Amino acid sequence: MKILGTILPMMNWLPSYQKDWLRYDLVAGLTAAAVVIPKAMAYAAIAGLPLVVGLYTSLVPLVVYAVMGTSRPLSVTSTSTIAILAAGALGQAVPGGDAASLVAASATLALLAGAFLVLAGLLRLGVVANLISDPVLTGFKAGIGVVIVLDQLPKLLGIHITKAGFFRDILSIGKHLPETSLPTLLFALAMLALMLGLEHFAPRVPAPRVTVAIGIAAAYSAGLDKAGIALVGTVQAGLPSFALPNLSLVVHLWPAALGIALMSFVETAAAGRAFIRRGDTLPDANQELVATGMANLAGSLFHIMPAGGGTSQTAVNDGAGARSQVAGLVTAAVVVATLLFLAPLFGLMPHPTLAAVVVIASVGLISPAEFRAIRQIRSMEFRWALIAVAGVLLLGTLKGILVAVLVSLVALIIRANRHPLLVLGRKPGTNVFRPRSPEHPEDETFSGLLMLRPAGAIYFGNAPTLGQKMRGLIDEYTPRVVVLELRAVPDLEFTALRMLTDGEEKLREAGTVLWLVALNPEVLAVVQNSPLGARLGRERMFFTLEQAVDKYQRECR
Repeated sequence: MKILGTILPMMNWLPSYQKDWLRYDLVAGLTAAAVVIPKAMAYAAIAGLPLVVGLYTSLVPLVVYAVMGTSRPLSVTSTSTIAILAAGALGQAVPGGDAASLVAASATLALLAGAFLVLAGLLRLGVVANLISDPVLTGFKAGIGVVIVLDQLPKLLGIHITKAGFFRDILSIGKHLPETSLPTLLFALAMLALMLGLEHFAPRVPAPRVTVAIGIAAAYSAGLDKAGIALVGTVQAGLPSFALPNLSLVVHLWPAALGIALMSFVETAAAGRAFIRRGDTLPDANQELVATGMANLAGSLFHIMPAGGGTSQTAVNDGAGARSQVAGLVTAAVVVATLLFLAPLFGLMPHPTLAAVVVIASVGLISPAEFRAIRQIRSMEFRWALIAVAGVLLLGTLKGILVAVLVSLVALIIRANRHPLLVLGRKPGTNVFRPRSPEHPEDETFSGLLMLRPAGAIYFGNAPTLGQKMRGLIDEYTPRVVVLELRAVPDLEFTALRMLTDGEEKLREAGTVLWLVALNPEVLAVVQNSPLGARLGRERMFFTLEQAVDKYQRECR
């Protein structure tokens, strides 16, 4: 049973499912469906796919995740970020392709993304969720939001442009502004106002579904297409059929699939963590990789686009009281009913209505408040966020995700190389040693003794900078004994140890002695197995700074 629960986490919670949870899960599933269905079609539109693909993506992944996922309220369908990444990949792999070619390529993209996710889960790479820092992710999402809004502007204005990149698209929209369709613009503004009004004044009302319903009703009763307002057209009815992805596109699509897999898991992990309630089990990152991967793998056989956990639909599901993954199954059941009975109605949806749903959903990706908070706390991370925005706008979404990852890694390297090296003093009348500062001029120092405390792992990347700082302090203080207190150093890498060994030799030749204090077990083992350990011996390594100071005062003054 334990092994089965590891493979299928549903077996861990289903036996203890309580009857009174069912009504909460039914309400949550129905409420989430009201948001998921219109947004799913909107995301399919972003990706350049038939709208019904969005509904397929809201069916198969939800069912698979309910069986294999570990987050109670997580809703796994698709997201605007994944949609725009898929759009870029499909545009490159099948430029100008017909609907059938695009759907086959989308399924291949889901297959590859799913394979990468499952492989990462089996390799226990759940830490990949931390590969993109929060400030960089904020910038990346803001860039995605701007791109999506610009992409929808022609539909709001009733004009047509040839897409050629963010800045050229801006120029093209400006050039075609005189061709704006006034009826389309007015109807689009009405749809936007309706969406915003509902979200602001009636937040419990499913604004996307109400907006879509009113748009369809207006098209049916007023004949909007006769006024020049374009309609979506035929939406295929019925459940998805089984079909194999187009494996000939694997070579073209795997780099994009890798990026989509990364973003899918980052968003899934973030959404899963964001809605943990008291008593909930923390989602298992590696199992989440496998669950999301299997959702994509299974869905790729039924014409889906790449899927992942979405924050907005998860928030709705959680807010409506979801008690378990049964809520996701209820949402999937509503999608089935929509495919069987309501799909023809969606063909009457005006393009401005769909664009309004997309725009309002995507504007949420742009958070000035988060940028202000980042800038207020750390200007460096604020610059990283801006670089991530620029990466998306200048290079496109697929290369933008690479920029986001690289910026995060560069930021990590810079932070790792900026560990402090503190000069210590002793608080009078105590055995407390703390960094010297103008606030504590009374702290004791000892003539000829320099006490230093590095912080963080010391490795080949930051060892040269640390050594340079140490040499500067030694030149400034000209001590007889240098004490390195290493309690805040969890690891000492081979190259760094060799540099420390060489430094000790040069100090000794100059008449200065090196002592080591408070070594962690791992660091102590490394030092003892090296020539430095043999050279220092037990007499120059101490458990505490107090011991080192006592010896210095007895023997070296």
